Amino acid sequence: MSSSTHETPKVGLALSCGAAHGMAHIGVLKALREESIPIDMIAGTSAGAMVGACYAKERSVAILEEITLGVDWKMLARLIDPKLSLLGKGLVHGQRVKSLLRSIIGAVKFEDLEIPFAVVAADARNMEEIVINTGPVIEAVRASMSMPVIFTPVKWGSRFLVDGGVVNPMPVDVVRNMGAEIVIGVDVLCMGQPRKGEKEVQKKAGTKRPPRFESAHLAVVKKKIDTLVREHSHGIKILEELSRAAGSRIHSGRGKTDPKAPNMFGVLMELIHAMEYERLKLSIEAADIVISPDVSHIGAFAFYKGEEAIAQGYRAAKDVLPQLQDMIGCS
Repeated sequence: MSSSTHETPKVGLALSCGAAHGMAHIGVLKALREESIPIDMIAGTSAGAMVGACYAKERSVAILEEITLGVDWKMLARLIDPKLSLLGKGLVHGQRVKSLLRSIIGAVKFEDLEIPFAVVAADARNMEEIVINTGPVIEAVRASMSMPVIFTPVKWGSRFLVDGGVVNPMPVDVVRNMGAEIVIGVDVLCMGQPRKGEKEVQKKAGTKRPPRFESAHLAVVKKKIDTLVREHSHGIKILEELSRAAGSRIHSGRGKTDPKAPNMFGVLMELIHAMEYERLKLSIEAADIVISPDVSHIGAFAFYKGEEAIAQGYRAAKDVLPQLQDMIGCS
């Protein structure tokens, strides 16, 4: 009597770039984890690299969610460390970002991760795609998050690397090359989705969740932020005063600027995302299934809307679960 064994196909996850939209990746992972969808390998770009690294380290969505919802993002925004001597290379040097990443991810190497993981960055000189899957994870994630103009490039051997989104915003082909037989792409760029009105966003915002017990991991991250702010308080104060002075002059001078005018970083991010979208369409076609959380109403730097972004990611993943379970052969 013969018996046949059914093997579950290897499933890979390709997490796209998207700045604050990337918090939706956490909701997607949460839903997949709840339904016991196997994730055998992950590749991520920019925000996707950050979330992917955290999950690949110990398969924990709870830690990611807690940090996202427990961090004071307004305080974190003050840690941008512009170096006037480096303005020709990027506004943010990123040493504080790297220090913060260390407190979140830890000093791990790719070889130490529980799930095979790869990060996508780009060579700043020739825009060649660079896939990183060895060495320190923090350095790779920092490179993949280095948005052109905003962050200074990261030195990697003889190369200087910037945000991988400019060459491969959702690395479906990378995770396929890692051995994935079924690739789930998670698109949080939302370039093809219409923007929603402010009233609708406010209506969906909901009520604040009650205070929760703070884990040791979150306590470490918050302590690191407090320490960094305290250590650089003098420089932060000078920058804030300069910003206020510049804003006052702009809004009181002849030919006033409307205070509701888009932030220049937001405009730059939208421009970068628009360029990435053409490449993203190719990745969408190459994926076996694509999860697209509706986070079009969340600004590129609106990290304080983490709860809403996570909820949208969770909902989008739940919507495709029947199709995904049928594809994988699990229920």
